[in-house]
Order: sequence, then C-alpha cells, then structure tokens
Amino acid sequence: MGQPSHRKRIWGWMMYDWATQPFHTLILTFIFGPYFAEQVIAHLMAGGMDAAHAKAEAQSIWGYGLTVAGLMIAVSAPILGAIADESKRRMPWIWLFSVLYVIGSAGLWMASPENFPTMLVLVFFGLGLIGVEFTTIFTNALLPALGTREEIGKISGNGWAWGYVGGIVALVIMLLLFSENADGVTLLGHAPLFGLDPAMREGTRFVGPFVALWFVLSMIPFFLWVREPASKSVPMARSVKNGMRDLTKTLRSLPSRHSLFAFLGSSMFYRDALNGVFTFGGIYALGALEWSVVQIGVFGILAAFTGAVFTFAGGFADQKFGPKPVIIFCILVLISVCLVILTISRESVLFQTVETTSHLPDIAFYICGAVLGAVSGVIQSASRTMMVRQADPARVTEAFGLYALSGKATSFLAPGLIALASDVTNSQRLGITPLIALFIVGLVLLAWVHPEGTKVSENA
Repeated sequence: MGQPSHRKRIWGWMMYDWATQPFHTLILTFIFGPYFAEQVIAHLMAGGMDAAHAKAEAQSIWGYGLTVAGLMIAVSAPILGAIADESKRRMPWIWLFSVLYVIGSAGLWMASPENFPTMLVLVFFGLGLIGVEFTTIFTNALLPALGTREEIGKISGNGWAWGYVGGIVALVIMLLLFSENADGVTLLGHAPLFGLDPAMREGTRFVGPFVALWFVLSMIPFFLWVREPASKSVPMARSVKNGMRDLTKTLRSLPSRHSLFAFLGSSMFYRDALNGVFTFGGIYALGALEWSVVQIGVFGILAAFTGAVFTFAGGFADQKFGPKPVIIFCILVLISVCLVILTISRESVLFQTVETTSHLPDIAFYICGAVLGAVSGVIQSASRTMMVRQADPARVTEAFGLYALSGKATSFLAPGLIALASDVTNSQRLGITPLIALFIVGLVLLAWVHPEGTKVSENA
C-alpha cells in the first residue's frame, strides 16, 4: 500500500478537529452540561434546597468535576509529552487516549433522571475529557511535520474552522433528531429518533453514544492517512529517563526566554478563561434565563457558525496587523461580553428592568453568544500563529509542546474558581466573575511579549 499524499495527510490531520469538536460543543457546553445541571438542580430541590441555592450548587459540582479532571491532565500532560517526544512515537498514545474518549463519552448514557448517578456520570465525563485533551496534545505535536513554518498557521487555522463546521453539523443533528425539550419533542416537533423515550430523557442522553460514534467514524481518515516521520525506535525506559531530563532542562530555561515565557503565561490565563466561558455558558443560561436544552443548543449553533466564519476572516487581520494586536482586541471583546452577561437575567438587561415575559434577555444572550463564538475562533487561531513566531525554528515541536502544556497546566483554575465563587456568593451570576480576572491577567502579561518572538527581543 503506497504512502498517502501530502494533501491526504493534511486532510487526515484536520479530521481530528472534526472528530473531537462535538465533545466540546455537545457534551461540555450546549447539550450534556446543561442537562447535568438540570438533573442536579431537580434532585437538590426535591431534597428541600431552594432554587437559587440549587442552581449555584449544580454549577459548583460541575466545576469541581472539571477541576479534578483538569488537575490530572495538568500533572500528567508534561510528563507524557516529554516521554512521547523522546520516543518519537505519538500514534500509540493517540490510540490509547482515543479508547478513553470513546468509553467516557459513551458512558454518559448512564445519566438517567431516575436516581441520577452524579458521581458515576462525573467519572465517565472525566474519562472522556482526559481522552480528548491528551489526544489533542499528541495530534498538535504532529502539526510541524505537515508543512513549512509559513504553512503551519494556515493548516492549523483551517483545521480549527473545519472543527467548528463539524460541531455545527453534529449539534444540528442532535437538536433536530434526538434532544427533546420539556414537551418531549425535538426541534422538528417529533419524538426522538429510534423510539428513544422522552420521559427518560433518552434523546438527550444519547448525546454520549452519538459523540463516541461520531469520533470513531471521523477518525478513520486520520488513522489511514496521518503518518509520523520515520525515526529510530527508542526503548521505553530510556524514553522515560531522557524525557524527564529534557523536560526539567526546558522548564528551567523558560525564565531566560522572556517573550516566550510571557506568552505562555498570558495564553495560559486567557485560554483557561475562554474555556470557562463556553464550559459554563450553557449552565449559566439554564439557571439565569431558564432556557431549555434545545434553546441552549440553538445558542451553540449560532456561536459555532460565527466561529467558523470569523476564524477564516480573522486570518486576514492576522496577516495585515500580526497576531499580537488581534489577540489583544479579542481579549478586550471577551472582557466586555462577560461584563454584559453579568447584567442579563430574566428581569434585567444592562441594569435596565424588563418584564419577565420579555424576549430581550434571550436576544441579548444570543448576541453575546454570537460575539463569543466569533472572537474565540480568531483568538485561538492567532495564538497558534504567535506560537510559531515565538518558537526557535530548530525546535518548533518543543515549542508546540510547551504551548500544549501551558494550555493544560491551569485547566483546573477557571472551573475551580467558578465553583468556589458560586459556593461563597451562593449566586450563579457572581460565580462567573473570576473569568474576567483571568482575561485581565492574560492581557497584562502580553505587555512583555515581543511580536516577533524571543530571538528578536533579546538580540535587540
């Protein structure tokens, strides 16, 4: 069997984004996350807790679940990444964590509203999250082999946009055919497909098996067409020893690489806050605006659509002005939108009182979602471009490994702070205020980032 063409290898790699985006869109944000909160709230209120406290507690439980999984990722990611770099083998790790992804996602079917198994559901969710985060680390490490320094940014951006398209398609399928509203029907007004029982929320719970099946089918081109660069096999024991040694050396050298160090720190905070916005956006809408899962799904389609469109458009601004101004602009927009969201409830918008039957809060939240979706794709694409500029051309793989590490090192921070703030204030709205602080920290650290990277700033 001949080697796949260069074009096929690129398309195979991009199919990973298509395969995994539904986990973020359907499970983490717009379908399962709100469903989890809905069931926890119902059980807490059945136990005598008042509605406001139950909503804050549900957000807190979801946040602590994310925190535990994030801590496991943060501790393990740099170690496994260093070992994989030393052994020159990444595909076996991708296979391993793909299995975890499928098991964790499919296991969410267990989330029956009867005696809702909160801890079991969080365990399966954690397995799926660990699977998607680690496969992302190893597939990102394959990116430098797909093109030149100039081509990598375009390939990465196209993959990100393609992932958004996959998320939209998967979300539309779930909303039209499976996920039921309070009346037991989908967005088309029919009962869920395959005879799934609306009373047992089987249409919504099917999101887990659906995401698992989507991943299995979509990853076929990846495993058929993506190839690792040929290299000499290294024994595992030596890979572990040398990997840990090189990781220690790299981490010790970071403070002397001022621009790179500042960018990794900055992106660590603003990417964590961005993840927090989308992770808790659906849960916030469920509690603050009393939206149904279907309404939240429509919100997700809108955000994913603007994300796909503006990720392509943002590339022109990146090319003309450079990635740093684009990132700064996006962070300012994200801070502004978060501040606006804090003023939205069923009774008010921008501190102006409205009738409880008014659609203005819903419209305002949809607009915020569209803006969030638009800038999130742009900032993540521009961040990858900035990483290329910060990298030593001779050690691009190491640089992307550090970028992956910085994105996971504090992945527990946003959900942990939201969970803590929700507990302390007993308010779902005030619970999301830490995200604004994280965006501000990321913005401040950008002041020490040179647009052209460490090699320029330190030789100037």
